[in-house]
Amino acid sequence: MASTAGYIISSSCQHVIDDQHWLAAAYPPFAVPYFVYDVYAMYLCHLQRAQVKGHGPGGARAFLRHERLMVLHHGAMVLVCFPVATVWRQGKGDFFLGCLLMAELSTPLVCLGKVLILLHLQHTTLHKLNAVALLLTFLLCRVLLFPYLYWAYGRHRGLALLRVPSALPVAYNMAAVAMAAPQLYWFGLICRGAWRLFRPAGSPPRPP
Repeated sequence: MASTAGYIISSSCQHVIDDQHWLAAAYPPFAVPYFVYDVYAMYLCHLQRAQVKGHGPGGARAFLRHERLMVLHHGAMVLVCFPVATVWRQGKGDFFLGCLLMAELSTPLVCLGKVLILLHLQHTTLHKLNAVALLLTFLLCRVLLFPYLYWAYGRHRGLALLRVPSALPVAYNMAAVAMAAPQLYWFGLICRGAWRLFRPAGSPPRPP
């Protein structure tokens, strides 16, 4: 849903700064309850997992330690990205918001991969095809997304790509780095998983 909304928004905006689409204002409030619910659902799964493994009831501290990146991500989406998307933008930059929403195109593939592993289907052709699709989608929609956003703004301003960072306020560049850093980390994990899945038989495993 996020990717579909993002595509509709970004493809409808010819002017990357001033053009608006009603979905850009409507989708963030719709999405916020999901992030709140998802943290709660992850916590319930953590408690159940601890109980099944006989580790006791678990607790919030153990949950935050184990899922700190996802909790940080969800918290940032609610406490930072939501106010930025609904208030701070003041109706500007719907195109960029739409592009950011399209980053979620890789999420169903991440979930499918996890489901296949839980069903012990990690050696099937479906799992390998899903891994390839995830690798390409994550690269295009999450890693290369940020250079594309800089390029789109540079085209709007008549600037070369390498000149765009210096033309933007420092806070904008810092925000882009903060959003891009987790994507690079997760992409590294995806590449490592793909190597383990597709490495030739008999080849030594990659060092941890």
